[in-house]
Amino acid sequence: MLERYLNELPDKLLGLGVRTVLALILFAIGSRLIAMIRHFIRRAMERSSASEEAAQFLDSSIKFVSYTILVFMILQLFGVEAASIATVIGSVGVTIGLAIQGSLSNCIGGILIMMLKPFHVGDYIIEGGGNEGIVQQISVFYTKLATYDNQIILIPNGNLANSSLTNVTDEAERRVDLKVGISYDSDIRSARKAVQEIAKKNPYVLPEREITVNVDELADSSVVLVVKFWAKKENYWQARYTMLEDIKYGFDEAGIRIPYPQMDVHLESGT
Repeated sequence: MLERYLNELPDKLLGLGVRTVLALILFAIGSRLIAMIRHFIRRAMERSSASEEAAQFLDSSIKFVSYTILVFMILQLFGVEAASIATVIGSVGVTIGLAIQGSLSNCIGGILIMMLKPFHVGDYIIEGGGNEGIVQQISVFYTKLATYDNQIILIPNGNLANSSLTNVTDEAERRVDLKVGISYDSDIRSARKAVQEIAKKNPYVLPEREITVNVDELADSSVVLVVKFWAKKENYWQARYTMLEDIKYGFDEAGIRIPYPQMDVHLESGT
């Protein structure tokens, strides 16, 4: 028995080697063919003036399906019949379903995003979990965001489809809200006038939109003013940062004090 096995071993190893070489050739040819098909479809989508997110979604879908078919073909090359593969998949269907339910949810979420179009490539969005950034790519399972500090965030499409979402760049203009505290000794009217004058001089603040300064809270150590003004969506952060700096300088010049948290301790002498 052992002698027979040893005699057949060279032939089996040779056959396995041949199938391995053929599998590598098939994978190389298949990968090249898939790349050509994806390139052809991308060019067709560009000529049809399809949206960028639709092109990205279709491309990632074709890539996923094509490579799945290629893997099945390679398995058949090693003697695994399609019927056997189907039987195995059927027998563990429940297990596979539980294992990939998250992926299926993400895939369905991607389809919903493509159909409802709550955002597009290039939009700045804020999702319910607090992640935010510019949409770079919408694929089958996830959406890629780029933050202003050059980080890449991958958010599952299922999360985006099932949570609240803010599309900041859906409109051309965006309101900026700032909170500034002044001391109780400072005059509110003077502070309001100073802030409005500062805002009118800021190049990022839209002068045609209303600039409001109101009391938002009477806090423990300060009177909190809420400042609201408008800026172009691409100038949002510049407007916010420069206004905060200008308000500090303006208050210093006007003698308006910005307090820090403090505690007054009163000591009573014993009798």
